[in-house]
Amino acid sequence: MKRIKTALVSVFHKDGLDELLKKLNDEGVRFLSTGGTQQFIEGLGYECQKVEDLTTYPSILGGRVKTLHPKVFGGILARRDNEGDREQMAQYDIPEIDLVIVDLYPFEQTVAMADCKSGITEQDIIEKIDIGGISLIRAAAKNFNDVVIVPSKAEYPVLLDILNRNGAQTTIEERRMLAAKAFGVSSHYDTAIHQWFSKS
Repeated sequence: MKRIKTALVSVFHKDGLDELLKKLNDEGVRFLSTGGTQQFIEGLGYECQKVEDLTTYPSILGGRVKTLHPKVFGGILARRDNEGDREQMAQYDIPEIDLVIVDLYPFEQTVAMADCKSGITEQDIIEKIDIGGISLIRAAAKNFNDVVIVPSKAEYPVLLDILNRNGAQTTIEERRMLAAKAFGVSSHYDTAIHQWFSKS
């Protein structure tokens, strides 16, 4: 069993997130987030550290770069049982991130709206290609031995059920199951992008 102590939350759709956040907060999990998600968490009355305060970098390039930083990805990808990884985490002051919750930019929905002649431009579609979110999903899923990944709002109830049964801890089987879902989300998302580019 691995205990969840710190959760990075970066979601486009906030609906359905409040119940999960309440349970995590009740279990003593601390939150780390950016932009609108951070404001949403604080609006529910929970403390939330800004990713910008961790990385010492602001959100840049119109929001294209927020979480893409070694202090974030090091905290997700570090192997907790690897002495070299632990030494580098200490050396570079990288915190452990035990849970990653992501809901990606709505690429497919934006394409569908554009197909309905709603005034959405090609640039609007391109800006809905999620980079940080998909990278967080892949990193957390790769390191499922130590990290829990919730790759879309469809999995909020899955984690909530685990928390209600186990408290803020997960088994390797549960983490691997969520990692499999995560790579399914990643694969579907990239396929949709590939299909759009192929038709453009």
